[in-house]
Amino acid sequence: MSELPALPVTFRPGRTRAVLLTAATSIFVVVSAVALLLERLSPGERISFVLTAALLSGVVLMLARPKVVADENGITVVNFASTRRLGWPEIVQVNLRVGDPWVFLDLSDGTSQPAIGIQPGIAKEQAIADARTLRALVEARSGHDPETSRS
Repeated sequence: MSELPALPVTFRPGRTRAVLLTAATSIFVVVSAVALLLERLSPGERISFVLTAALLSGVVLMLARPKVVADENGITVVNFASTRRLGWPEIVQVNLRVGDPWVFLDLSDGTSQPAIGIQPGIAKEQAIADARTLRALVEARSGHDPETSRS
């Protein structure tokens, strides 16, 4: 990699996110329109339809939430229902192996943290490039030698 990006930098699955945001909007609009167009529904049933549409859209929006934000002090991993802040020294290795659904971060405490914000689903090449960039940032800022970390 020739040059590291300026920090802060955000990694997220752009195409997947666009599809999910479109789906959430479509679900809400279609179900709400059905509620308003069905003449036999009572006001309570119409409200129930709209609330159900909002709930379904909210679930889809949660799926669009993942991202990884790198800044001067470390990274913030935002997954579907959780957020975790990691300092650069805590990250030993960035992994995106063939068949992995997303990037995994090997941590200095011996655990692994999924980073769902970098996923090869729809845009495999972009995910690979993002994983390489994050790996280069970790290697440059953490002080870990990747060759000795792979034991």
